[in-house]
Amino acid sequence: MFSKACEYGIKAAIFIAINSYEGRRVSPKEIAEEINSPQAFTAKILQDLVRNNIVFSIKGAHGGFELDKSQISKIKIAQIVKAIDGDKIYNGCGLGLETCDENHPCPVHDKFKSVRDELKYMLETTSLEELALNIKSGASFLKV
Repeated sequence: MFSKACEYGIKAAIFIAINSYEGRRVSPKEIAEEINSPQAFTAKILQDLVRNNIVFSIKGAHGGFELDKSQISKIKIAQIVKAIDGDKIYNGCGLGLETCDENHPCPVHDKFKSVRDELKYMLETTSLEELALNIKSGASFLKV
């Protein structure tokens, strides 16, 4: 459903949020290791998150990536998805056809439309804080 970059971006943001709650900045290398992503690819994804004001990059000896603790609850997963994948997940055809709409639907158009709508609602109402706190409490995990 999401691109690999988007999956990594969501995982990276969650990992950064967890560490930000603890007052820790994390390096691109730490993030890449935690989310099992190539370091160069992770760096590119992190640039997208910084460019879209989702995470902050601090340069220098004690630098790394962090989030403003007071903003973690306001960041919705939809913002991360949009920063990396754009909004095609909400508009694309379930079968990947170039032309698929109400007037010219593909065979799964109506069923896929309801799935897309539910996904959009979930992404727009789920905060980064919710996911980070689930991991901190042990209710969910990022790594096996």
